[in-house]
Amino acid sequence: MIVAEQLTKRYGRTVAVDGLSFAVRPGHVMGFLGPNGAGKSTTMRMMLGLDRPSAGRALIDGRPYDALRHPLRRVGALLEGRSAHPGRRAYHHLLYLARSNGIPARRVGEVLALAGLEGAGRRRAGGFSLGMAQRLGIAAALLGDPPVLLLDEPVNGLDPEGVHWLRALLRGFAAEGRTVLVSSHLMAETALTADRLVVIARGRLVADATVEEFVAGAGTLEEAFLKAVAR
Repeated sequence: MIVAEQLTKRYGRTVAVDGLSFAVRPGHVMGFLGPNGAGKSTTMRMMLGLDRPSAGRALIDGRPYDALRHPLRRVGALLEGRSAHPGRRAYHHLLYLARSNGIPARRVGEVLALAGLEGAGRRRAGGFSLGMAQRLGIAAALLGDPPVLLLDEPVNGLDPEGVHWLRALLRGFAAEGRTVLVSSHLMAETALTADRLVVIARGRLVADATVEEFVAGAGTLEEAFLKAVAR
């Protein structure tokens, strides 16, 4: 389970995240929505120990990320698709990550195939299209077969087939009793993929509800979202 407890991040006088509390439970795809600058990426960075909270805490299965042993086995994350060194081959990028977390080398081939990159393992990451780079980032997130996934805008650069593949992957992941938090600006895709939503605006919680509860009376997810963040 992922838990944010009064999570706060300040940069000088600017409050990027303001007392944010919510939980993402196993068996759900939680959509994480908010306008640009709402604090979504900052929140996810704090969950992954990349930014230190000014107050509050973020926990993965009851522990901070930096207290996890072999974290890739516990949490798979995608914050930036083009994270691999451009001169490194896709296979070796994943192999390095695997070795750093005690993951068997055979898993590299498995996640390359799962991400549709089985024929691209020997190619250098710098030559990848945006969609291929995104698939490589997702493959890295899946490397440790983790019970928790945190993905920031994972459909960026994916073609329709890739979007369909990712949707099925996330739903299947949750159906296995795992935990998924995925941010997106694509309302239609979120409505098809997520079963629950956390919505934030100006760093604060606006809604924590099922998709059906949030949309009720508004017509579409987009209309409900625009109304909620305008308050």
